[in-house]
Amino acid sequence: MVMGPFPAHPKANLHVEVTEERAGDGYRIALISYAAESGDRVTAYLLAPAKPLPSRPAVVCLHPTSPLGKGVPAGLGGLPNRNYAVELAQRGFVTLAPDYPGSGGYQFNAYARGYASATMKGIWNHIRAVDLLEARPDVHPGRVGAIGHSLGGHNALFLAAFDERVRATVTSCGFTAFARYKGGDLTGWSHRGYMPRIAEVYGKSPAKMPFDFDDVLEAIAPRPVFVSAPVRDDNFDAAGVVEAIESASERVETRITLRQPDAGHDFPLETREEAYQFLAGALTAA
Repeated sequence: MVMGPFPAHPKANLHVEVTEERAGDGYRIALISYAAESGDRVTAYLLAPAKPLPSRPAVVCLHPTSPLGKGVPAGLGGLPNRNYAVELAQRGFVTLAPDYPGSGGYQFNAYARGYASATMKGIWNHIRAVDLLEARPDVHPGRVGAIGHSLGGHNALFLAAFDERVRATVTSCGFTAFARYKGGDLTGWSHRGYMPRIAEVYGKSPAKMPFDFDDVLEAIAPRPVFVSAPVRDDNFDAAGVVEAIESASERVETRITLRQPDAGHDFPLETREEAYQFLAGALTAA
């Protein structure tokens, strides 16, 4: 109702193309593109541990808001606390960091293609990223997770809500209950980079919204979710995170790990390390 429907056409062949490749510290990184749908190629970084092994776990790594897009989790943004695609590859995961519509090398008009939101276009592209990972000979099917910070934090949740193949999810500074977001003013969620129907249909009002983040968490349950909600995050109020988790947990059996580091809108090292251990445990058991 808010994001709009999936595209009606069947999935296109991925037709993965590699533009460049180089060695990193314990991993290899390739700049690639893949066909999310006919006439639309998503740019991404693909990282794999330097030592090739079959049946590794894999993680879709979704970037925060930045003109660099995919380059941020791939270690090119100059922010060490956002380098989760690199750090996971160094820990034995295959990682894929795609660009969100309008970011990095991916300038795509979702609305001209008939989408009701950039959010849904992102979800579709990220589902195709799961397709790509599961098709790789070095990835164990059924052991794919998602991680993201900020923009990537809620996109990781949305991906998991719509794709049950995502067996474990890490969200950092990714959400709060809508009533706790900017005093209940949902303008920030309603521009063309997100979901315009929040303004056009629901008047930017939390009370009128047909879903909230407790519903997103409920949709993912009982698959495990790791939530990092820093107590000084000035974007996503930590109290609203707790409220959403408690509300979802009252209705369904959830497996949510909540950490609230003493930090601002950030993904501190100690919390990231715990998140990586969470992914390793969850995806090994998947």
